Amino acid sequence: MGVLQQQVALVTGAASGIGSAIADAYAAEGARLFLADRDADRLAALAERYTAQGTEVATAVVDVADAEQTRQMVESCVSELGAPDILVNSAGILTEVPLVDMDVETWDQMIAIDLRSVFLCCRWTVPHMVARGSGRVINIASQLGIKGGEGLVHYSAAKAGVIGLTKALAREVGPSGVLVNAIAPGPVFTPLVDGISADWKKAKQAELPLGRFGVPAEVAPTAVLLASDPGGNLYVGQTLGPNSGDVMP
Repeated sequence: MGVLQQQVALVTGAASGIGSAIADAYAAEGARLFLADRDADRLAALAERYTAQGTEVATAVVDVADAEQTRQMVESCVSELGAPDILVNSAGILTEVPLVDMDVETWDQMIAIDLRSVFLCCRWTVPHMVARGSGRVINIASQLGIKGGEGLVHYSAAKAGVIGLTKALAREVGPSGVLVNAIAPGPVFTPLVDGISADWKKAKQAELPLGRFGVPAEVAPTAVLLASDPGGNLYVGQTLGPNSGDVMP
C-alpha cells in the first residue's frame, strides 16, 4: 500500500518536467491522478501509460491562466474522480530577458502563467478541501523567488508571489485542515530551461555547492512527503528547497 493510496491528486503542468515526475511518484504511491497540461498529445500518452500500469487517471487540456478553463478543470476532476485531496500547481514557463529590454507582454505572460494560475487553481480547488476538512496544496515555486536572478526579473517576481501566496493561504485555511506549502527547486534539467542561455547555465552550475543541476525525479519525493500522512502533517506555509545548495535559509 502506497502512502497516497486512493488519494485524488490534481497536478497541473503534468506533461513534462517536475510535474510529470510528481505524477509518476504519486502513481507509485497509489494515488488516483487528474493531470492537466496544454499539451494534448503528451497528456494522452501519459494517460495510456498510467492506465496500462493500473493507475486510475483522467486528463484535461487546459490554459491554466484562464479562469473559466481552470474552473471547468476542477469540476471535471470532481465529477470523474472526486474532489481533489491533493493539488500540485506545477505549470509554468521560463524565459530570459533583462528588464531594460523586457516588453510588457513578456511580463504579463509570465505573471499570468506562473502566478495567476496558482491563484486560480487554488481558488476553485481549496473550497472543496475546506468543506471536507482536509487537503494538501503544493505550489512549485523556485529558489529564484527567494534570491532573484539576472535576466529573470519577471520569473523571480512571479515565483516570489507564489511563495507569498502560499504563506498567506496557509494561514487562512490551516485551521480547516488544509495544509498549503511550496517547493522551491534550484536549477533542474527540464524542458523549461531549454530557453535559457548556455552561459547562464554554466555560470549557475559553478555557483552550486553540489556543482550540478538536479533532475525532476530528485524533486518529486519532496512532493510525496508534503502530501503524505504522517510525513507532511506538520508542514504549514513552508517552502522546501531541493536546490543543490543554491539557497540555504
